[in-house]
Order: sequence, then structure tokens, then C-alpha cells
Amino acid sequence: MRRSSRQHPIAHLRRAGRWITAIIASYLLGGVASWGQHSPQPQAPTQPSSQASVLTLPPVQFNGDAALHHLNQVISWYRHSTTGIQSVGLPSDAIYQDNAQSLGAEAVRLAFQYAKAETALIAAQQKNSGASSETTQQQTLARMEAKTTALIDQLQSQIEDLNAQIAKVPAARQMKLLSQRDALQSQLELQKALLDANRKMAAFVETNGEIVGGLEGSINELARSIPEVLGSSASAQKTAAAAPGAAKPSLANSGGLISQALTLYDYVNAEHEIDKVVKETAHTRDVADQLRTPLRGALRATIALSEKLANQSGTPVPQQLQAQRQGFQELTERFKQLSSALLPLSQEIIVLTDSQRNLNEWSNSIARESKHVLRSVLLRVSGIALALVVVLIFSEIWRRITFRYVGDPRRRRQFLVLRRVVIGFLIAIVLTLGFISEFSSLATFAGFITAGIAVGLQALLLSVAAYFFIIGRYGIRVGDRITVAGITGDVVDIGLVRLYLMELAGTGLDFYPTGRIVVFSNAVLFQTGTPLFKQIPGTEYTWHEVVVMIAPNGNHKAAQEKLVTVVNAVYAQYREAIERQHASVERRVDIQVEAPRPEARLQFSDAGLELLVRYPVEIRRAPDVDEEMTRKVLELIETDTALKAAVSGNPRIRSAVKG
Repeated sequence: MRRSSRQHPIAHLRRAGRWITAIIASYLLGGVASWGQHSPQPQAPTQPSSQASVLTLPPVQFNGDAALHHLNQVISWYRHSTTGIQSVGLPSDAIYQDNAQSLGAEAVRLAFQYAKAETALIAAQQKNSGASSETTQQQTLARMEAKTTALIDQLQSQIEDLNAQIAKVPAARQMKLLSQRDALQSQLELQKALLDANRKMAAFVETNGEIVGGLEGSINELARSIPEVLGSSASAQKTAAAAPGAAKPSLANSGGLISQALTLYDYVNAEHEIDKVVKETAHTRDVADQLRTPLRGALRATIALSEKLANQSGTPVPQQLQAQRQGFQELTERFKQLSSALLPLSQEIIVLTDSQRNLNEWSNSIARESKHVLRSVLLRVSGIALALVVVLIFSEIWRRITFRYVGDPRRRRQFLVLRRVVIGFLIAIVLTLGFISEFSSLATFAGFITAGIAVGLQALLLSVAAYFFIIGRYGIRVGDRITVAGITGDVVDIGLVRLYLMELAGTGLDFYPTGRIVVFSNAVLFQTGTPLFKQIPGTEYTWHEVVVMIAPNGNHKAAQEKLVTVVNAVYAQYREAIERQHASVERRVDIQVEAPRPEARLQFSDAGLELLVRYPVEIRRAPDVDEEMTRKVLELIETDTALKAAVSGNPRIRSAVKG
């Protein structure tokens, strides 16, 4: 019975070892599922140690600089993944952005959990090696506060004891006790002042951070740089309120070529940004995996030692039982430290993998949408090009038909000008429909532009409007002789906004070119102060008159008959041309016009009785006709003595129509 009672503690320890091994395995299966199955396992020694109290743990070197580098990398990745990618306006962007935000925050929290656990491992490693660990300023202040507080309590206790003694001893002995109490009281005041200064310094360090605080201080500094993740709820709400709100609306469906091109550029830029973040995510995951490697090796070694300790055999003695118990305690403590660092690091790798998958899905979504936008842009560009080709083909057909079927140069020019206007308008419509999508805004903008053009380009608009009046039924054509603003000339060109005249000068009967071109704005047609004179379409004649003065005793009737006979004789030479022009006038106008013929008139003037004979004359042949008329009249007066006696002075030929 005694032997069985001795074996009971050994069996209990062995069951405890197996239980710890099972716990470790459950941690490995549940929290670190991605560990490899082919990693080398440490070999247990073939001969168990006779002294179980000697537990040699494998040395593992933990690097605080690597942990800080990992934290900086995770924080930089978090910034880029949450704020470096701008939304392009797709409905799914909000989902992917929210996933990136939540996964990024989770990865940062896990990274800080690992860093803090790594700090504990480094401190334990330095403690086991006997090296003096670097203390932070906060830890130094905390130790000083504890030491000062203990000294204050001790002084207060001594003062209370002296007060009790003073109340009991005679007055002769109180002087010495009072001196001791005053000395202790002074020392107490000094320690309280030191404690107050120490607490103020500790509060300042806690609020403003440490200048040099070792690994733990650096971790705290990094934690304060991302208050939206690790800060208080108030700072997190403030940061969330400062974040940009709704994403910009997408222009992909607005229809305009410019908006679609801008949208395609945004899509390509977003894909590029996401690809950069994906590469950074992979790099961050590789850094975390490198940090996990020594932890996994240390944890496997801890598991191997636990199995070795649980399978030890030999004669159980109290010292061996105590050593096994102490060994299991050390292994359990070491396992907790390693798992507290390894589990958040492994979870961080899983979160980074999920984040990379989320970013890839986001990039694929934008890529699919960008293909649709690119196809739409290409179709719209092709449509615009095809429409322009059709308009240009129509322009060429119009030009050829005009030159083939319109023989009149004036009408041909009008058709060609109209062609330019129509083709320009059609091209403007094609480009407007192709490039503009917001027609409501375009209408408002066009209204303001039209008002500004109407005010600023009033003269130009009047010139363009007058052009269509000039080329109308009773308008002006090239070759017409007109008088405008006191200037007479032949029309040499009619533009959309300007009119060109070859200036003519003379005595009023015989006009000749001056060698100058006069340019008028077409808007002169609407100016009442500068009237424009031109022949009726189809007529090329004007009225001249022969004027003679009748002597006081002259026979005006005989003079009138003879003068009219001479004028009719000259008029008979070109009568057919004048009658032909008159027939053209009758076809063009709807009023009755009397046929032109020579006619005589008697009228009083300041010099006396005046006889004049008015006759039509062709404008182009007016100088020749007037010269012939002058010669015939002079011959009549010189040969006919009765007529010579009836007139006084020299006869004159003048224009009956001014201008």
C-alpha cells in the first residue's frame, strides 16, 4: 500500500505532462494552422537525465529592431491601403473600402499585440541571461515613486510612535523626543516634495511620451501615431469625422466622350494604386513570416522538452518530483510567452492574406468596368469619325452638284456659301453630341454665351444677317454698279461679313475706275444714314437728259420737235437692248412699269425757260451714247438757223438720276 501511494504523485505528474502536451497541440492546431508538417523536430536525448531539475531551454535570440521595423511597415501599409486608393464611383467601391479599412485596422492591432508580447519575451530573455535590461523612463519613475512612498510610510509610523511616547514620558525627557520628531517631520516633508515632483514628471512623461524609452517606449510612440485604431473612442470618432465622406459619382454612364475618357483614366489610375498596395501587402506578409520563423522553432523545442519531461522514467524520489513540477511550470510559462507572440503574428498573416484577396477582387472589379468604358470610348470615337466622314462626303457631293447643275456664277456662289454654313453646322452638331453629355448644363452655358456674343459681336452678327438679304431676290451680285455712302462702284466680291467695290469716279456721266477697292461691312444695309442704291435686277440702263435754254422770243414748239427727232434717232440705235431689259423687269416685279422712251419737258428755271429731253441709256455704253448725242445736237443747231435763233447758250447733257 505504501508503494502504491508513492507511485501516485509520479502518475499524477506524467498525466499533467501529457495534459500540457495536449494543450500545446490544441494551440498549434487551432491558432497556428498554417505551420508546416515537414519542419525538423528536435531529437530528445536517448538517455534521460537523472536530475530533472536541470531544464535546459533552447536559446532563441529575439530582435527588438525587427519588431519595430515590422510595426513601421504595417502602419505604412495601413495608411496606403486605407487612404492611398481613391474611390472611382462604382457601387462596389464602398464594400471594398470598408473591408480594406476593417482588415487594415485588425492587422495593426495584431501587430501591436505581437510587438508587446515580443517585448515581454526580450525582457524574459535578458532576465534569464543575467544581463541588465534597459529600463524605460516610466519604469524608473515608478520605482522611485514606490521607494519614496515606502519611506514616507516608515517616517509617518516613526512619528506616530514618538507622539505616543511623548504623551507618556515626563516633561524632562520630552525635549529629546520632540527634537527627534521635528527631524523626522522635516525629512517627511522633503520626501513628500520628492514624491510630488516624481508624480508630476511621471504624468508629463505619460502624456507627452518618452524621448528615449527603449523598445516599449518606441511601441507606445507608434501607437499614438494611429489614434483611429489604437486611440480612445473620442479620438477615433474625431478621425472618422475628418475622413472624406461619400465617393465621387461615376461619369461612365453620362454619355460624353470627355467624361468617359476621364473615367477611364481614373479606373486605370486606381488599378495602378491597388497593384502597388497589393505588392506592399505581400512584402508586409513576408516580413511577418520571417518574424514568425524563430518563434515557431522555439515553440517546437518547448513541445519537445515537454514530451521529454513527461516520458522520463526512473526511480521517483522527492527531488525528482519537485524538479518535474518546476520544469512543467517553466515550460508552461514559456509556452504562454511564445504563443502570446506567435498567435497574433499568425493571425496577422491570415488578415494580410484576406486583405490581399480583397484588393485583388477590387482591382478585378475595376478592370472589368474599365473594359466596358474602353469599349464605349472606342465605339463613340468610331461613331464620331464615321459621322464626320458622312458629312464630308455629303459636302463633296453638294459641291460637285453645284458646279455641274448651277451655271449662274451668282447662284453658284450662294450655294457654295450655304454649303459651308450647313457643313459647319453639321460638324458642330456631331462634335457636340459626341463630346458633351450634360445637355441641361450645356443649354444654360449656351444661353449665357449667346447673350455675350449678341452684345460683344453685334456688328458681326448684323453683317452675317445682312448677307442673306444682299444675296436675296432683289439683292446685289458681282458686277452690279451700286452707290452706297456717296461712293459709286462695281461689286467685285460679296463675303459673309464684307462687301467689296471697285471705286468709280467721274463727272456724273462718264465714270472710270480709280484703281482702289472700297470695303464695306454688310451691316451698312441696316444703317439708315447711308442708303444703298442699285439697279433693279435685270436692268442695266439709267436716264440722261439734253437740256437747252429757250430764248425769250424763240419758238419752243419747233425747237422741241426738232430736238426730240434727233434724240429718237440716236435712241433707235440701242432701243432693242433697252426694251429687252424692260421685259426682264416686268417678269421680276409685280407692278406695272411704263416702257422707257425719250420724252420732252418744258420747265421754268432761274435762267428762264428750259427745254429738256430725257432718254434711257445703257450704263455700260453711257459715255459713248452721250458723246453721239452731243454731236448730233450740235450739228442740228449749227445747220438749222431757226433752231439756232430759238435757243440761247450751249446745250448740256446731264444725269436725270443722281448717284
